[in-house]
Amino acid sequence: MMSLTQGNLNKAYTVNSVNTDQEDIREFLFTLGCYPGEKITIISKLASNYIVNIKDARYSIDEDLAEAIIVGA
Repeated sequence: MMSLTQGNLNKAYTVNSVNTDQEDIREFLFTLGCYPGEKITIISKLASNYIVNIKDARYSIDEDLAEAIIVGA
């Protein structure tokens, strides 16, 4: 398992968990559809911003959010 920040572009990962103590971050990611068992793909990575694809929708998240998303291959 690794955080999303360590992932490769255009590779689908499965979300294993959201690793944060901040409830607002966890709730925000859940509203995007980012919860355990869901697929997530990094579309692009520019500086500390990530464009990710979750459930056929694209979102821009910062590095702190990407670090909180724990994925497996």
